[in-house]
Amino acid sequence: ESVIVSKQRTADVVALDEALIKLAEVDPQQARIVELRFFGGLTVEQAADILSISPATVKRNWNVAKAWLARELERNQSDV
Repeated sequence: ESVIVSKQRTADVVALDEALIKLAEVDPQQARIVELRFFGGLTVEQAADILSISPATVKRNWNVAKAWLARELERNQSDV
């Protein structure tokens, strides 16, 4: 059972990585925000400082990026 769960998690990580690569092609700033917030664990304010943009822009792009990634992952799931 743990092997099945492990394989599913690996597949999920691969799918997320592929979706993030696609997002970077569409909107590099949104992809960078996902990297900083999701993988880096940074706050909105910290990400804004690093990217030299306003916290409001980070929040807006973070929400758009999450929705885009969710749609992309759902699309990939239905292709399986």
